[in-house]
Amino acid sequence: MSNAFVLSLGALALIAVAAPAGAQTEDPQSKSQLGVQGDDADASGLAEVVVTARRRAEDAQRVPAAMSVVGGDLLDQSYTVNTQGLTTLIPSLNYSSANPRNTAFTIRGLGSSVVAVSQANDGLEPGVGFYVDQVYHARPATAAFDFADIAQVEELRGPQGTLFGKNTTAGALNITTRAPSFTREGFVELSYGDYNFVQAKGWASGPISDVLAYRVSGVSTRRDGVLDNVRTGVAANTLGTQAVRGQLLYKPDDRLQVRLIADFTNFQAYCCTQVYLRTGTSLRAASRQFGGPSGLAAQFGYAPPSTNPYDRKVDIDGPLNTDTNEGGVSAIVDWNLGSSTLTSISAWRFWNWDAENDRDYTGIPVQMSQHIPSRQDQYSQEFRLASNGERALSYVAGLYLFGQKIVGRPISIYGPAAARYLIGTTTGTNATPVPANLLDGYGQDGRTDFHTMSYAAFGEVNWRIVPDLTLTGGLRYTQEDKDGSYNTTVFGGPATTNAALTAARLGVLRPQSYTAHDNDGSLSGRANIAWQATPGTMAYASYARGFKSGGINMSGLPLDNNNQPVLATAVVRPERNETYEVGLKNSFFGRRLLLNVDGFYTKVHNFQATVVENSLTQTVQLRGYLSNIPEVTVKGIEADATALLLPGLSVRGSLAYSDGRYTDYPSGPCPLEVQTAATTQCSLTGKRLASLPRFAFTAGADYVRRVGAGEVMLHIDTASRSSYNGDPGLSRFTMIDGYNLTNANIGYRLPNGIELIVFARNLFASDYIQNLTIQAGNSGLIVGTPSDPRTIGGTIRFRL
Repeated sequence: MSNAFVLSLGALALIAVAAPAGAQTEDPQSKSQLGVQGDDADASGLAEVVVTARRRAEDAQRVPAAMSVVGGDLLDQSYTVNTQGLTTLIPSLNYSSANPRNTAFTIRGLGSSVVAVSQANDGLEPGVGFYVDQVYHARPATAAFDFADIAQVEELRGPQGTLFGKNTTAGALNITTRAPSFTREGFVELSYGDYNFVQAKGWASGPISDVLAYRVSGVSTRRDGVLDNVRTGVAANTLGTQAVRGQLLYKPDDRLQVRLIADFTNFQAYCCTQVYLRTGTSLRAASRQFGGPSGLAAQFGYAPPSTNPYDRKVDIDGPLNTDTNEGGVSAIVDWNLGSSTLTSISAWRFWNWDAENDRDYTGIPVQMSQHIPSRQDQYSQEFRLASNGERALSYVAGLYLFGQKIVGRPISIYGPAAARYLIGTTTGTNATPVPANLLDGYGQDGRTDFHTMSYAAFGEVNWRIVPDLTLTGGLRYTQEDKDGSYNTTVFGGPATTNAALTAARLGVLRPQSYTAHDNDGSLSGRANIAWQATPGTMAYASYARGFKSGGINMSGLPLDNNNQPVLATAVVRPERNETYEVGLKNSFFGRRLLLNVDGFYTKVHNFQATVVENSLTQTVQLRGYLSNIPEVTVKGIEADATALLLPGLSVRGSLAYSDGRYTDYPSGPCPLEVQTAATTQCSLTGKRLASLPRFAFTAGADYVRRVGAGEVMLHIDTASRSSYNGDPGLSRFTMIDGYNLTNANIGYRLPNGIELIVFARNLFASDYIQNLTIQAGNSGLIVGTPSDPRTIGGTIRFRL
């Protein structure tokens, strides 16, 4: 029986047995803005922020868990249309993306690995769950797309699984789109700015009949490139995205609700590359390093177009393009049984990816092309039963089925400079001369095939022992089966019968073929105690045990001393996460001030990361592989405050302090500065966790004041992050300095509702590095993605 048939049967069966009768409310359409509603809040206090973190509509101040909530109004006012933009509003969320496929986001420093091979490895799942309208998105790359018409974003910190379909160890982003309305409404927004930035957003909703309503929404963004390719004259890193979503809501009565959703998102651009950042030095031979009088750049008479990354100049000589899209359909059925609500969520989603990059990032013709065309299809079915109303004993219980298939085709082709750059002028113990064209046209082609089936049962019970004291307990059992196959061949390059030259060429690219299987089952869960000390103060403490399933290396395996794949490294073991947390949620001065603070300690066993083994043959690319390190810990304090200072003036601020450590990491990748031709591993035990700023701070304000017949609107948000290391090798050459990013806009709302706005993105033209990469070959060349330059533009908004 096919997965698609099972999902359809589940949804149709629930619809068929649901007898019409009384009312299931629509998804909450909170106007929350991290707890602040701007002009929607009045002098009496801040409006209630409604969340569905526990699969029922609740005031966020009554949920005993660490979370950040961003409402649709704030997303619109801050021009936030993707996950990267959320990091300006949520300090504990970190985002890294060299291109849409190599996308990673973390919560409290945990989640998808920041290593490019991990981000793009189809055989691993993320540690941060990404949900849109209750549907789990399996690949981190889909979080790079723009989203349209969002009602609310909830960032839930810590292990999730007793309430959500897919188990995650670091947390979840729970995104809810605006549902169809039985009242006619519409919205259109048009923006234009520097670099020919053009963005159009809009939605329309209304009734089709007394029981059927629709909603259609979309967003389209275009922008010229912000990196000047001096070789071609074409600006790189353009933007070109479109997203469209259509919905139908069927409500024959107050007991039954069926919501059908279809969406499609596309990204096509001359993107994505990186600029020269700096040159690091190692202990390898001077001729094998990028800089210096006898280094690789000098050997080719090459100089970067600029050594200042904020000149934003590149000179890549290979092709550059990104063509990726994703979409799907889902059906959400809610049937109110009186004492409880039965929910069915059926979904199918796809993701297509193709991009071609010049992976040497220079004008030297080393690697001419690299891309991995791939296709993912995923199916999911969730059944959930949740109690209704306020009662001493409440519960949520569910069953979850998830199936996934990803097929990829890794392609890589080298150019005329590759032999000298990657191998040198001689090779082997006999110093055999290497022809300059040994790797010219030499490449790899292949196929990867990965399958996952996941089954889970989960539940959570809340017991209100006395009116102000509640105990919560939840359990989940997950069973996962994964199968992967990897097959690549090599082709091209000049013919040779010399054994040393053949070995040198195979040291760069070697055909590999292997299959692997993994299955595991695990019990996870959490316990929580919450005390409503006063009507405005709640204290809580919790313990959670998270589980991230194992995976299969789908990017090739390291080689043994006989140059054969080490099959023992094909399977990555599961992560196990323990998190302890305490917190306070406070409301003061009649809800004019909300102040929440929490402290946490997380220990992760078998953390999935890059490992290097002494027994493995050292290749010219010094490539590690994905495996498990014994232990990682993260501890920290987070605080959120929102306040209504005056009628129409609201402010917000959030602070996250995190100390992440590799508490047991004996076989890590070595920092560049200690690498030699024979270096294979270094102990990173006790070192700081990569890509986790110690401090992160966000703040913002919204002010609305009546002027004349209309209103003046002022919005500002700012985010600061301290320095952190952008590579797991923790080299001193891969540090990323701290930075601040400030966005602002000012506008006027006419009496007829039309808004005229002037906006500034990166108002103070801050220069900073978003992410960095050590160039393949470990020559010491380090490239990075600079911040987008300041963009100023104008917007007009119509509400219909």
